Amino acid sequence: MVSLKTPICELFGIEYPIIQAGMAGGATTVELVSSVSGAGGLGTLGAAYMAPYELRTAINEINSRTSKPFGVNLFAAEAVDDFSRLEDVQEILNSFRMELGISDPSAPLSSPDWNKEQFEICLELGVPIISTAFGLLSAGQMARAKSKNIKVVAMVTTVAEAEAAESAGVDAIVAQGSEAGGHRGTFTLDKHPFGAQIGTMSLVPQVVDAVRVPVIAAGGIVDGRGLAASLVLGAQAVQIGTRFLSSKESGAHKVYKQALFDSTEESTVITKSFSGRPARGIKNRFIEEFELAKVEPLPFPSQNTLTKDIRAAAGKAANPEFMSLWAGQTTRMLTHEMPAADIVRTIKQEADRLFKGG
Repeated sequence: MVSLKTPICELFGIEYPIIQAGMAGGATTVELVSSVSGAGGLGTLGAAYMAPYELRTAINEINSRTSKPFGVNLFAAEAVDDFSRLEDVQEILNSFRMELGISDPSAPLSSPDWNKEQFEICLELGVPIISTAFGLLSAGQMARAKSKNIKVVAMVTTVAEAEAAESAGVDAIVAQGSEAGGHRGTFTLDKHPFGAQIGTMSLVPQVVDAVRVPVIAAGGIVDGRGLAASLVLGAQAVQIGTRFLSSKESGAHKVYKQALFDSTEESTVITKSFSGRPARGIKNRFIEEFELAKVEPLPFPSQNTLTKDIRAAAGKAANPEFMSLWAGQTTRMLTHEMPAADIVRTIKQEADRLFKGG
C-alpha cells in the first residue's frame, strides 16, 4: 500500500505531502502560509513581488504564528525591462483605464528587481525552504543556501528543465503540468514561447524516471484523488495552488474567489496579456479585448508593471473583468471557501481512504 508518509515529509519536516503553492501577488497571506504549515502541510509565501521590507515583515510574522517549516518562493529570472513598444500597448490599455476612471500614467515606468535582496533576507532569517520559479539559483546562491541547511526546490515543466535543476543541486523538483494556474515555472521560453504544454499525468512519471531527487507533482490537483494519483505516478508530494486560492485565508479578492466558484474546466486560457509571460487564467474582457487588438504585449516584467494600475483599480471597483484571475483547469470542483487547515486535512483523509480501499 502507498504511504502518505513519503521521504519528502522527512526532508521538509512536514506531516503530510501537501504543499501550498507560492502564488505571488498577495494571494499567499501570512495567515494562509502559517495555517497550511500548522495543519501539517507546507505553506509557501509567494514573495516575488514583495518589497524587501514587506518580505522581512511577513517572514517574521509567519515565524510568530507557527514553529512548523514553511517555504518562500522567489523568481530566479532577472527583471530586465523593455518598453520599446510602449505607445502601441498603451493605446489599448488606455481604453480600459478610461472605463475604470484612472488616468494615463505619466510617471516613468520601471520594474523593481528585488531578487537578490529577497534571497539575502531568506538566508538572514533562516527560511527553511526556498523555491524558485522561472529559473534556478546561481551556483553561488545555491552554495550559500546549502551552507545554511536551507532546502532548495525548483519548479520545472519539462524533463530537460528537471535535469538542469538536479545538476544545479536542488533538493526537490516540482513537475508542473500545463493544467496549473497562473505563471508556470518554465525557464526555456526561447523553446516554448507559451510554456511547455505537457500535462501533469505525462510529465510527472517522466521526470521521476529522469532524476534522483524527490519529485513534487503540480497542475490541476485539488483533492485526495489528485494526491493519490500523483504518489502512484512516483511523486513524493503534491503542490496545490488554485484550491488554496479559494481558501478563507487567501488574499484573493472576493469577486476573484466567486469567479473561481462560477468557472469550469473550460473557463481558463493561457495568455500573455496581463504580464507578458504565459499564464493560465479565467478568460475575461481584458484578455478578450487585448488579444482582439492583435498587439503583442510587452515582455515580462514590463507588461506586468504596465497593467498594474488597471488590476489595482479593478480590485477597488470589484470588477473581475479587468483582474488577472489566475486559475488551473480543475475549478469545477471548487464551490465554497474553506479554512486552509480543513483543506489540508480533507485532502489527506480522502487519499487515506483511497489507499485503504474505503
